[in-house]
Amino acid sequence: MQDIHERLASLLLEKNSGITYEQALTWVELLWGDFEATYAKAGHDYMGSEMTEKVVRQWIENYGGQLHEFVARNPKYKHLLEQGDQNKPN
Repeated sequence: MQDIHERLASLLLEKNSGITYEQALTWVELLWGDFEATYAKAGHDYMGSEMTEKVVRQWIENYGGQLHEFVARNPKYKHLLEQGDQNKPN
């Protein structure tokens, strides 16, 4: 599973150079968990990690370049996504 998260984090970095690798990995973990929790709460059967990877990959492809803007509108996640700021590329 970690390998999948790392590949998705690398993809996110390709789409968004405004974040660090650690932040990209955090984003992937948040998106992954959010999708699985929301899917389960909706009463759907678990479709496996392949389905989750497909959805998270699509979100990254479509919205990856703007994900860092999410923090400005949702301070609830700010502490999770600022942890890698000291390593952020200039």
